[in-house]
Amino acid sequence: MNAASDTLDPRAVESLLAFWADAGADAVLLETPIDRIAEGRRAPPKPTPTIRAAVTPQAPVPARTAPDTTAAVADAKRLAAEAPDLAALEAAIAAFDGCALKFEGAKRAVFSRGDPAAPVMIIGEGPGAEEDAQGAPFVGRAGQLLDRMLKAAGLEGRVFITNTVFWRPPGNRTPTLGEQLACQPFLERAIELVQPRLLLLAGGASAKSILKREEGILSLRGRWFDWTSDDGARQIPAMPTLHPAFLLRQPGAKKRAWADLLTLTERLDRPDRPD
Repeated sequence: MNAASDTLDPRAVESLLAFWADAGADAVLLETPIDRIAEGRRAPPKPTPTIRAAVTPQAPVPARTAPDTTAAVADAKRLAAEAPDLAALEAAIAAFDGCALKFEGAKRAVFSRGDPAAPVMIIGEGPGAEEDAQGAPFVGRAGQLLDRMLKAAGLEGRVFITNTVFWRPPGNRTPTLGEQLACQPFLERAIELVQPRLLLLAGGASAKSILKREEGILSLRGRWFDWTSDDGARQIPAMPTLHPAFLLRQPGAKKRAWADLLTLTERLDRPDRPD
């Protein structure tokens, strides 16, 4: 090694190597020279064909078909009519297989909570995760908000709470019309047994299903309608209102729901005029 190499700054060598690496150099010294120009004129080699193993086609797994709505409704009507009280009705709902939601991940049927002789029945859309876990409707954050509002409006202990469907829809999606129709006979039987004076319909899916209307909840809320039973034997005043879960997402809308509750309370406690 000569004197010049002994004094070579290693940082300069590192810098030079980095320069050539950035320029695309991939080798410092090869055993034999390569004509890169000649190499570039050659055709690229043909790819080796891949031998694929034969795959035996699998027979498709038949998807579980949803229950026939007409048959499910007929079965629900029979079971609901046979229930002499709310406890028997809850058992009939739990045994009912005509609603597809029962087989889409729900842990249990969720029927009701509240006073079985309440003057007000609150009907929501369907159970959520907390309701599915605890087996009662409106027990999550939305239900806790509802309870606070009911207490402030003087309705604590004066309501019976249920839903249009009794199993949690996957991902808390809105229940379908077919799912609501399958559960409707049980809901009507609950109304018949409780005999409320007024209905409070929480959310658009509940209002549209119960009242058979197409308007959105912002158009329907705060207005009085008449709910009529399927057989036409019963008619009860019903008011749609905003769902508590919507109020959690849109706190500014709470004043509208509060106004709805005050209107309902005023009608419920009105002593001198008929409903």
